[in-house]
Amino acid sequence: MKTTLIIMAAGIGSRFGGGIKQLEKMGPNGEIIMDYSIYDAVDAGFDKVVFIIRKDIEADFKEIIGNRIGKQVEVDYVFQDINDIPEGFTVPEGRTKPWGTGQAVLCCKGVVKEPFLVINADDYYGKEAFVKMHDFLVNHEEDRERFRLGMAGYILKNTLSDNGTVTRGVCVVDEKSGYLEKILETHSIYADEKGKVHCEEADVAEWIHPDVNVSMNMWAGYPDFIDYLEEGFREFLAHIEDNPMKKEYLLPNIVELLLNQDKATVKVYETADRWFGVTYLEDKPFVVDSIRGLIKDGVYPENLWA
Repeated sequence: MKTTLIIMAAGIGSRFGGGIKQLEKMGPNGEIIMDYSIYDAVDAGFDKVVFIIRKDIEADFKEIIGNRIGKQVEVDYVFQDINDIPEGFTVPEGRTKPWGTGQAVLCCKGVVKEPFLVINADDYYGKEAFVKMHDFLVNHEEDRERFRLGMAGYILKNTLSDNGTVTRGVCVVDEKSGYLEKILETHSIYADEKGKVHCEEADVAEWIHPDVNVSMNMWAGYPDFIDYLEEGFREFLAHIEDNPMKKEYLLPNIVELLLNQDKATVKVYETADRWFGVTYLEDKPFVVDSIRGLIKDGVYPENLWA
């Protein structure tokens, strides 16, 4: 069964001269975080990579990573554009903020026709999650009654930054079945010096703990979900009047809505791997040191694509 890795990279800035966190060199031979994600995905059995980018960065993106990766695995591109909305709708005057991760994946309609895995461009996920997500896709199939989805569940304490607060999709998971019951977008999460976790939302703060599962936007699904995103995007655009400048069509919110309507099942596969990314500039040394440690431990070769 052919499977595709979708990488959401449209958020990469248009100035490639420096300061673009997704393109910061982290490995000993100039590898960026995306290199390691793609390496792990190919190792797990994924056959193709689809990059979601903006048209204005296409040439630079291909020069920085796309052409190099194209020598390792089949590559395709789709383009996210704020003006790419259904007939009958218009972009609110003055809006510049993109429509979010739901619209990003919707851009893959007609290009991705096989089971797929979605990830962020600037996150390191670890090997375990790619293997579990690939196994989920090849061992399950589309459900005629519900959307069948898989999600990598990261342990919250393994996703925190020492340099500031983070936002995470905090998950409520049925302990017996392993299925997702609820996902709560939670802001300003941090751990104090004693390891106690704090967050902005009062209701979540009552029960959140270091070992709770969180979503890092690693979703596995089938083409029927991409088809649904088109219908859902219309519904979303019809109800943005409360915040037309900033409201976003986001994957966690879409999944939460489907769960509330009993239209989806989401199997959560917990991973013990440490997530890392450059949320803050000060995170870079930790990421570089972490990759060096993984190479030393034999997880990756020093020259990734040799």
